[in-house]
Order: sequence, then structure tokens, then C-alpha cells
Amino acid sequence: MTSHLLKTIGLFAGTAAIALYPASAMAETISAEQAAALLGKLNQLEREVADLKAQLGAVQQSQQVSTSAIAATEAKIAATEARPAQQPPVNIGWKGAPEIKGEGGWSFKPRGRILFDAGTVNAPDSIVDPGLGFASEARRIRLGVSGSMPGGFGYKLEADLTGGDVELTDALFTYEDGGLTLTVGQHNPFQGLEELSSSNDTSFIERAGYTDAFGFERQVGISAQYGVSDLLFQAGLFTDNITDLNDDGNDSIGFDLRAVAMPKFGEVQTHFGASYHYRDLGDAIGSRRYRQRPAVHFTDTRFIDTGAIGDARSERSYGLEAAVIAGRFHAVAESHWLTLNRSGNLPDPTFFGGSVEAGFFLSDDTRRYGDGMFKGIKVSDPVGQGGLGAWQVNVRYDHLDLSDAGFVGGTQDAYEASLIWNPIDYVRFLLSYSRLDYRDAAILAAGEGNYNVDAFAGRFQISF
Repeated sequence: MTSHLLKTIGLFAGTAAIALYPASAMAETISAEQAAALLGKLNQLEREVADLKAQLGAVQQSQQVSTSAIAATEAKIAATEARPAQQPPVNIGWKGAPEIKGEGGWSFKPRGRILFDAGTVNAPDSIVDPGLGFASEARRIRLGVSGSMPGGFGYKLEADLTGGDVELTDALFTYEDGGLTLTVGQHNPFQGLEELSSSNDTSFIERAGYTDAFGFERQVGISAQYGVSDLLFQAGLFTDNITDLNDDGNDSIGFDLRAVAMPKFGEVQTHFGASYHYRDLGDAIGSRRYRQRPAVHFTDTRFIDTGAIGDARSERSYGLEAAVIAGRFHAVAESHWLTLNRSGNLPDPTFFGGSVEAGFFLSDDTRRYGDGMFKGIKVSDPVGQGGLGAWQVNVRYDHLDLSDAGFVGGTQDAYEASLIWNPIDYVRFLLSYSRLDYRDAAILAAGEGNYNVDAFAGRFQISF
């Protein structure tokens, strides 16, 4: 377009020169009218030339702007291509440890706990036992991870590092859809309220005596849980603990059933549950033994003990549980019966354990509950923010009877009190005292099986 304008300007300039030539040559011979006409034509040519020059300038400026715009666009494209692909957003929260959440349901959280215990066990002087007196231990040191995946899937892996060995506690894979949860791997069967509640959240140094005496532990299996409204149903098929799977003769198989009603009346949370358990011990088990420590774990001394009971074939048991949480107050009652089934016409002993507990927060806090178990508290007035933390006092009566059908393992009645201080979330200090009355104890004191034992213990705990 530029060349065309130049040609046009040249044409007009030539025309003007031709027109001027005769005008100068004949200036003396033309009339005044002719001169005026020629002058008008010259003025018109000058205006047209000026218009053409203006159009030429506009075209050149437009070309420059277009060139700059093209260059800027090319620069933007190059910068975009050089920029790395934008990553999906990631959220990092805090629940005692970082919890990372990504798009689509992905999450990852490290988890663990450290529980250190120390205390004394005092028995009659006539009993000489290395487990008496002062002792301390790392009760639990656990590390692991847990998280979720798209599609409702989840996982949890946790190991205990105490005792110099690495022992898997939880190793499981889950699937959730609405109120349904399926779990595969090593996890807790549905033995009862206190056993299913985390050891981070119990009211005393140790759970009620029957939980250890009856061998409650995690096992490898598959289970289903379904919750609807205020009802919860749980069922599972289990074999041995994962640490025992490679041992010869550990081929037990059993199932567990549990049903829970948890209606809430205003601010009052209630809990009512029942459970049933059956376990075939396998062909090579042969015998079972039931015994218990004196309300603490840092001693190996057992004052009640059935000894080995031979010809054991299976265990059948059932439990009942009830609880209430009303503001700062809570109360729990739980009991469990276990029958050992033996071969032939041999007697089948039934052993019993149960406990009743009550607790009260001195601070403005409450015990938390959900999914048929107790949860960790949330400190309402933590230290570091002008508060004194959460303070709680608890009392418990714990009974365990290991005598029946000719087997005399003894009975243990524990009268216990505890004081718990949570200065902040995830940190806890606990003091407990237990007065234990024994009858028909497995360890004799001056020839007698009836006597008293005192156990005092403290714990420091951090969990995340």
C-alpha cells in the first residue's frame, strides 16, 4: 500500500510540473481569468498531496504498532512456554503434626506417641520378687503414617519401637462409602469400649484388668462397620496377630460382633453396647493361660494367674458396656465374660472381669466421644494462652475373677484414683494410685493367698 501512495504522489507532482511549465512560459500572454483558474488547480493539487502524505504517515504508524503488538504477543507465548506447569493447590493443617491435603481426596499425616511410666509396687514383706519396688519403662513409643486417597480409600501404618524390637501395631487399608467402612489388615477386633478407645485417651495408667488377662490384642482380618443415625454395627473375621503369623501352629480363626446405640439427649451423650466373640484356637494351640499385672505395666509380677490350661480348643465371650458424658462429668461401666472350651468332657471354665469408672473435670472441659469410643480432649484454656490447661480427677473399681471349674487363678479387686493434667492438646501428665485386694493369689505371702498390694505410678505422654 505504501508503494501505491508514492506512485500516486509522483504522478500528481509530474502533473503539477507540466501544468506550471506552460503557465510560466505563457505568463505574459494569458488573461487574468486563465491565471486564476491555474492557481486554483495548483492549490487543489497541494491539498491532495498533503492528504496523501498524511495517509502515508498513518499507514507507516499502523505498521509499527502491528509490529510491536506481534513482538509482545510472541514474548508472552515464549514466557508461557518457559513457565513450569502450575501444581494443584496443597493445604497443610496441624493436628499435633503436619497434615497435608491435596486435590481429589489425597492426604498424608505422620503420627506417633511417646509414653513414659515410672512408679512403685509394694507388697507384703514376706514376698520376695524382683518385680516389686521402683521401676520405670518406655510404655509405648510408636511412629507411623496415615492418610486418605481418592475414591474413599485410606490407610494407616504404625509400629511400636519399645523393647528393642519393631512390632507392627496397625497395618490396615480402608474403604469408606457413606456410613459404611471396610477394613483389611491388622487392627483391633471389636472387644469393647475401653479396648477400642486409644491408650492416649484412657483415664488410668492401664485399662481395666480383664482386657490384658483375656488377651485382647490387634489381629489380622477383614471387618465392616456401618453407622446410621445413633446406631453402629461392627463385624469382623480375624486370625492371629501379625507378629505370630509365621510361627508354626498359629492358625486361629474367629469372628467378632458389636452393636452400639449412642443417643444424645440435649447436651448429654449416652452409650450402650454389647459384643460377642468366638475364636477357634487352631489344632496346635493346646493350652491357654490367663493372668494379670497389678494395675501397672512396668512389673512382670502377676499376683493372679491360672497357669496353663490344657486341651483348649476355642474361646467364647461376650461383653456389655454403658457410658454417659454430661458436661464435665463422665461415667463408664463395662463387663466381660470369657469361656474356654476344652476337648472331650473336660470342664469349661468361665472367667469374669468388669469395671465401673467416674470422672470430673476441674476445668471447663469435657471428655470427647465419637464412633462408639472415647476421643482425646480439646483443651479449652491451654497453657501459653493465659490458661491452666485441663485438669481431671477419676475413680474406678476394677474386678477380675480367674477362678472357676476347679481352676484357682485368684481374684483381684482394684480401687483406683487418678489425676490428669493436659497443659495443651497432645500433651498429658497422669498420676494414679491403686489399692489391690487379692484372694487366692497365685503368689503366697507367709503362706497366705489373701493380702493387699499398693501401686503408685506416673506418666508423661505426648501424642500426635
